[in-house]
Amino acid sequence: MGNELQDFLQLPYGELEELNLRAKEQRMKRVPIEQIQEERLKYLTDEKRIKAVTLIFSDLEGRLHMLDYDKKFFVKSWDNMTFDGSSIRGFTAQKESDLRLGVDWSAFYWAPPEIIGAGKVIVFGEVIDKEGGPYHADMRAMLKAYATGLYEKGGLTLNAANEIEGFVFKGVDAEKNYVETGKFEYVSTGGYYHSLPNDTLRLFVDRSAEVQRAMGFQNEKDHPEVAPSQFEINYGYSEVVAAADQVQIYKLICRQVATTMNLTASFLPKPIVGVNGSGMHTNVSVMKGGKNLFWDPKGEEKMSKYAWDFVDRILSHGNDICLLLNPSVNAFRRLDPHFEAPNQLKASAVDRGSMVRIPIGNEKSARLEVRSVAPDVNPYMLLFSVFRTGLEGDILPIENLRGAPRYLPDNIYDALELFRKAEWTTKLLGEDVKERYAALKQASADRCPRLLGTVVKPSEVQFHHEVYNQYLWNRF
Repeated sequence: MGNELQDFLQLPYGELEELNLRAKEQRMKRVPIEQIQEERLKYLTDEKRIKAVTLIFSDLEGRLHMLDYDKKFFVKSWDNMTFDGSSIRGFTAQKESDLRLGVDWSAFYWAPPEIIGAGKVIVFGEVIDKEGGPYHADMRAMLKAYATGLYEKGGLTLNAANEIEGFVFKGVDAEKNYVETGKFEYVSTGGYYHSLPNDTLRLFVDRSAEVQRAMGFQNEKDHPEVAPSQFEINYGYSEVVAAADQVQIYKLICRQVATTMNLTASFLPKPIVGVNGSGMHTNVSVMKGGKNLFWDPKGEEKMSKYAWDFVDRILSHGNDICLLLNPSVNAFRRLDPHFEAPNQLKASAVDRGSMVRIPIGNEKSARLEVRSVAPDVNPYMLLFSVFRTGLEGDILPIENLRGAPRYLPDNIYDALELFRKAEWTTKLLGEDVKERYAALKQASADRCPRLLGTVVKPSEVQFHHEVYNQYLWNRF
């Protein structure tokens, strides 16, 4: 059948942006989910040019899974979609494999056809257990339940914005082929801001930014980063679950755009030794009744006591949650003080080696920046850990916090040990999910050399959770 006979939905970027911004506004204003559901179902029914709905969910490590449902089937069966959870690493054992996918109607996106295909729309899913509640290993569901509970009980709104760095390398599947090639090839040897119009890196950034804009990201700035072939595309803050969703979409967009250009977008934290690695600086704030609770014009660094208590809890549990923020063997290459790495357990307005930075802000923008975060993190686990730790964690005695310098672990084995020993991580995740996550990280660590050395090893890339390959894992 020729393409001229197909009549699939393909909207101009301007129309996409209008649709996505309207959906984003509904989400921010907390329009009742029943109203949004009714509106979306009517839209899907009436729009004949849509052929499929892409339902997205993430596993325990943050790996994205996408299922396409025929539009007509989806409209009829959206409330009873089952899948085999035992096929998803970190979810269920075979004996408890049946799980269901719910639909988060507020997290609905229109995307350009070159990203997901013509005639499709995207919606995020929620993993539901047999009892009909949120599945405890689905960190998106856990984050959403936590944020919703805080809003309903105390009127708190959790906000976040992530600054996601990555690299662009020559060729498709550069990570997959690293086992044979042993190297990544730059597309640009410029550095911070040093990329001329229409060179390969600039074209990649421009195209990715265009897609993000069309998907309602409300872009702020984009630019090459410090290392050669490195990039960062910044956008505005959102409510915490929407912010985590945007991290997943951001990486999906970058990978898809790169592939169309015969390139690879990589979010390995340190793919090349000798240049700066990639981070994901995470900016957070808490609001109540439209007021930013982190702001105090008379406070230290113009931050409130509420904000400083939040900081102290993060620093007190920094070693406990380090593995949740830096989830791979390769991530610990980035925590190298020679490359502006934020490996010190302290807060500062100026020292970029600090785990927490206090950016210059005002009543609207006052926030904390958690810098010791790798871009391969599960964004839902990251934000759940940061906010719950900052709001509920313990605070060490002041002499422990402000005394002798303390540092984050410099390898995954030490991070695993600290994570497993910590009472706080058991309270945070529960014993079952904590052990599942630790087992996954242990398996990744054991397939790599214990000492990092000065060369990125093929096993760091080969068994990196974002370039996961079922065939490779089944060989062990």
